[in-house]
Amino acid sequence: MPRDLPVGNGSLLVNFDQTYQIRDIYWPHVGQENHTQGHTFRVGVWVEDQFRWLGDPGWERELRFDQETLLTRVRLRHPGLALTLEFTDAVDFHESLLVRLSRLTNELQRERDVRVFFHHDFHILGSEVGDTAYYEPDRRALLHYKGGRWFLANGAVPVGSQTGPDVATGDTLPGLAVGVHYWACGYKDLPGREGTWRDAEDGELSGNPVAQGSVDSVAGFDLKLPAGGSQNLYYWLAVGADFETVARINRMVRARGPDRFLSRTAGYWHLWLRTHLPDLEGLSEHVRHHYKLSLLVIRTQVDNAGGIVAANDSDIASEVRDTYSYVWPRDGALVSHVLTLAGHVDLPRRFFEFCARALTAEGYLLHKYNPDGTLASTWLPWYRDGRKELPIQEDETALVLWALWEHFKVFGEVEFIKPLYRPFIRAAADFLADYRDPESGLPKPSWDLWEERYGVHAFTVGTVWAGLTCAANFAEAFGESEQARGYRVAAAEIRRGTDEHL
Repeated sequence: MPRDLPVGNGSLLVNFDQTYQIRDIYWPHVGQENHTQGHTFRVGVWVEDQFRWLGDPGWERELRFDQETLLTRVRLRHPGLALTLEFTDAVDFHESLLVRLSRLTNELQRERDVRVFFHHDFHILGSEVGDTAYYEPDRRALLHYKGGRWFLANGAVPVGSQTGPDVATGDTLPGLAVGVHYWACGYKDLPGREGTWRDAEDGELSGNPVAQGSVDSVAGFDLKLPAGGSQNLYYWLAVGADFETVARINRMVRARGPDRFLSRTAGYWHLWLRTHLPDLEGLSEHVRHHYKLSLLVIRTQVDNAGGIVAANDSDIASEVRDTYSYVWPRDGALVSHVLTLAGHVDLPRRFFEFCARALTAEGYLLHKYNPDGTLASTWLPWYRDGRKELPIQEDETALVLWALWEHFKVFGEVEFIKPLYRPFIRAAADFLADYRDPESGLPKPSWDLWEERYGVHAFTVGTVWAGLTCAANFAEAFGESEQARGYRVAAAEIRRGTDEHL
């Protein structure tokens, strides 16, 4: 199922699916770790003895991003409930914090009591084994944790709008009362235990304060909607490595108010786009909109440590027991080039530094990497036809050299390139020059860009040719004429081999 609305800050990534339900929560790296494993975090509404989860087909949905930001603008209407819900979601640009504002509108001309339920189906560190969920009364919040991964869920409603339990003793913001009104922690995916989310469907929650093992939880909030009127409800999820961190973030939201985090994050993304925006005059509004939106969505898939992740849709794991949440140097090189052309400096730089850290001592990059820079899973063998072979796609090493030169051509950052020149550029180029067939001059066999065929491929040949040419350009720029000549000779031999054999 597609992930229609990704929101993130390069460390925390939250994905909503096409029915506007959270399906992925990645932290502390984009693409690593997924603390939901693709399971659904439901949101449900109860009114006048009717209950509907947002995944119900009766909802009319409009899912989009706000103009030029990574804030969502979602509108949901259910004719059977006579309710309209408008949501704004954002991951704070700095803190590991998801903030959600929902505005509920009553379509009937009578006052109505409404309850909203937020369900949490964590699989912390990619597994449901050994999780704990509990209600914490001082903060009136729900917490989930395992090891060094903590999640605190809380919310707030307008003072005087709640219809259920008295929250006057809870923390108050100007005009808001903080704390969940109802809660339940329970068991899931066990015989006879479908999940605590079922507990919410009668509009009530058990109040069970703790559960451990394979667990989920639900937080409920009461609202009184005036006739034909609206009320706001805030929800937030703080993420951190320990209790003190999530408690600190929760205090910040209580002290400043959730609206402050929404507005500052909107301001940040407006600034991020404007800082690098080229002249788009002459393009239609439709094209300008999608240009900006594409850059924002690309940013959600780039980790702050430099990894450019191929895709973060966990559904494929059900088919092959693996995902696309990896850094392929090829994909990253192509995306970093796009970012370079769009005027972005820092994101491509971090990617090149990521690749420099990953380069082997022999000068090549391997198949793919985890977002934290460690070696990822692979299906390319080290052994073939009775002998050792390198499990590489040689275009991945070559394309990074090419993208790095294209970046240097645009920005000319000598101080940035200097520490990369000898340990990365020279090392990778020496490998490309040496890893060739002495008779044809062409690169030795490696896997094609689709990881399907082993051999000498035109795409790989073209990238190695380009990589060596760019390495020669770097060598000349650094005054190493003899080294540059050697790379150009190797590139010329590849060209002759191409003419003769391809």
